[in-house]
Amino acid sequence: MVEPFQTPGPVDALLLELIEQGDVDSMSRLYAAHSRGVYTVALKILRDASAAEDVSQDVFLRLWRSPSSFKPARGSLGGWIAVVARNRAIDVLRARKSTDPVDDLLLISSSNPAKDLEQTLLVERLRPLLARLPPAQRVALDMSFFRGMTHAEIAEATHSPLGTVKSRIRSAMLSVGKGIRG
Repeated sequence: MVEPFQTPGPVDALLLELIEQGDVDSMSRLYAAHSRGVYTVALKILRDASAAEDVSQDVFLRLWRSPSSFKPARGSLGGWIAVVARNRAIDVLRARKSTDPVDDLLLISSSNPAKDLEQTLLVERLRPLLARLPPAQRVALDMSFFRGMTHAEIAEATHSPLGTVKSRIRSAMLSVGKGIRG
């Protein structure tokens, strides 16, 4: 079984080339390698399995339709997919908050053993990598990916310039990505 966000870069590049040519098997391999991580990011933000599945489908459909939207010079494919999933989930969350009447909102149980286990496994894999980050990067990454805050919200909460927050998150993602690739 391939772990989320761990497909080596050269394999990702080859798969993307084949996807651009319409190769369905390559898309299936890419999906197998990254779908769990995309779903986990979306579920963490949305706290709704159905909505997280929809976001996952949107992310991979976007990649199928426009594989050239990924720019290898800017980072790893796994990191890019995670950011796309995060941004799409935040968009869905914002749309839900602005359109759902209060009476229609579901009460979500604070306990979901499957989600808790999945989150624990992900955190255990990332913990050593996150511990090596400078505190400001670690806080910014936590607020962004695990709390679903936008860059502007993080800047306001930490009393930091927006550009600084973006730089911290990018640096943290690059460091974590290098650690995962080994």
